[in-house]
Amino acid sequence: MAPADLAADTEPAPAGPGRYRLDVPDRWSFVLPSGGVLMTAALRAAERELADPGLRLGSATATFCAPVRPGPVELAVHVLRRGGATAQVRVGARPAGPPAAADDAADAAGYEVVATFTRDRAGPDLVGARMPDVPGPDASPPVVDDHPRNPHPKARFFAQVDCRMARGARVWLPGWDAGPARQARWFRYLVPQRDAAGRLDRLALPPLADTLPGALTQALGPGAYRFYAPSADLTLHVVDDTEREWILVSAFARRARAGWAIAEAELWDDAGRLVAFATQLMYVSSLAGTPPVVDASGRP
Repeated sequence: MAPADLAADTEPAPAGPGRYRLDVPDRWSFVLPSGGVLMTAALRAAERELADPGLRLGSATATFCAPVRPGPVELAVHVLRRGGATAQVRVGARPAGPPAAADDAADAAGYEVVATFTRDRAGPDLVGARMPDVPGPDASPPVVDDHPRNPHPKARFFAQVDCRMARGARVWLPGWDAGPARQARWFRYLVPQRDAAGRLDRLALPPLADTLPGALTQALGPGAYRFYAPSADLTLHVVDDTEREWILVSAFARRARAGWAIAEAELWDDAGRLVAFATQLMYVSSLAGTPPVVDASGRP
């Protein structure tokens, strides 16, 4: 089966003033459709509503209020502010249903995205972060293989990307040990995602950022405990552009407690450029075993 095109799968159709509609496919699912992909769809609706190519995604936060299943979704776009250098937009999304009052779509169960679009301005150019010292994509093993315990082939999302492990254990293989609460994986869309200028589309970054629970798995280590960690929210700050295809998602799980976990990630291209930074609150749902108590803070 041919890989899916994220841009085509997240392109909403106009459905009235400030209204858009999208059929969410199952091709980008883990268990349910990726929250990052849903975020991308909302941002595309915001971008269409602004209709200004000079305004580009600077930051966005998605809050997931209820599970969103494949099928039709309605998107209501509200431009909160449009200035010379920025525009701020709120997008409310809900499963499509009977016609709603003008402000209902943003309040109904589903998800909501608040985004700031920015225009380039004169200012300082500072590099303050250093790229992790990890193997490049060509020297990193793929996460999809034929091992019967590998969960990645079961998630349709991983049929749309080339994903390779740069840091962390391949936890489906025997003999791995617990490590620090960090994981780094290379991602490349099988159908390249480009904007009109030929750069990696900024709106293609949220699905890559929405891949952080593996850092928690690395720290918890092997054992009987199993969990599923969908997003309660996801925030992305975009800081630069790249024309490269490979993006390293270097994730760190800072803390898990009482059924919740927080994690963050830097997104680097394979030329060493920091492209974006993401943070996430995860809802940790226990599937099997007893939740362990782990202090991974001193692990190298």
